[in-house]
Amino acid sequence: MTRTFDIAVLPGDGIGGEVIDATLPLLDRVAHGAPFAFRFASHPGGALHYKATGEALPESTFEAARRADAILFGAMGWPQIRYPDGTEIAPQLDLRVRLDLYAGVRPARALPGTSLPLADPRARDIDLVVVRESTEGLFASRGRGEVIGDAEARDTMVITRRGTERIAEFAFRLAKRRRQRGRPGRVTCVDKANVFRSMAFFRKVFDEVAARHPGIEARHHYIDATALDLVRRPWEFDVIVTENMFGDILSDETAALVGGMGMAPSGDVGDAHGLFQPCHGSAPDIAGQGKANPTATILSAAMMMDWLAERSGMEALGGAAARIERAVDAVYASGRIAPFEFGGRDGTRAIADAVASNL
Repeated sequence: MTRTFDIAVLPGDGIGGEVIDATLPLLDRVAHGAPFAFRFASHPGGALHYKATGEALPESTFEAARRADAILFGAMGWPQIRYPDGTEIAPQLDLRVRLDLYAGVRPARALPGTSLPLADPRARDIDLVVVRESTEGLFASRGRGEVIGDAEARDTMVITRRGTERIAEFAFRLAKRRRQRGRPGRVTCVDKANVFRSMAFFRKVFDEVAARHPGIEARHHYIDATALDLVRRPWEFDVIVTENMFGDILSDETAALVGGMGMAPSGDVGDAHGLFQPCHGSAPDIAGQGKANPTATILSAAMMMDWLAERSGMEALGGAAARIERAVDAVYASGRIAPFEFGGRDGTRAIADAVASNL
């Protein structure tokens, strides 16, 4: 009997719709003849929707996302469209808070055949995950900061025991699963505990969680040293767990190490919901030109399927996710595809078609 999974699709702005349109047929393809199927429903939201209606995330869209088995997200935002306080439109942040998507999972893996910025041959071994706490930290001040007399501005970082414990537990569970797949199974806590009390508390709680996982190696690294060592020796990292803002920054750095934002998938998951999206933004400068690299979105969809497989116990979903990842690897290993950001001429459709031909 076929089980159908309802997927709320939020294409958003700019290239978001383009990379989503390139990805959905691949999901239908791997579902053909499988014991599972996908039912996609597209919903509005984003900066352009805000400009037209005054709503960035309609309540109907939120309810559809809440009810869905998973959410597949394109990109939202437009630099020239902002809220009255000067901040950008970012409904994905609202979804993280309202659906309690506390774990931002940002893998960075060097794909075979791709051009990497680091010349060291060990860069081919880059295979790490940044796990970002996504509901508090400095981002807790979003919409709550204050400007005092046009002379001073303040935003407050919030670190709670509950938030830190659950993100640390998530990181250790992930490291255990990765070790079963041949990775080191090591967790590095990234903080600034030498300066901030909030970060010293983050480290303290992390250490308490680490003590409950004696079989998994736990390390500490300051944020500045991590930013440096990710350039000097990124192949030594496995799972990195850190605060919201630090994770935001480091995940872009790790994406650059494996070829750029077009290669970087992500998931925002909680205990009840999961949202999957490419790490890149809406890229207004290339929107509508067919140049966007859909690889990050395709790999995000594979992450979504893997997550659904774990939740449902349906092994066929996990197998289909692995098929997509192998197809992407085969495309780049063959040298037949070169995205625009790699100096090539292959755009959205060419890359998606190449992946489809390898499924």
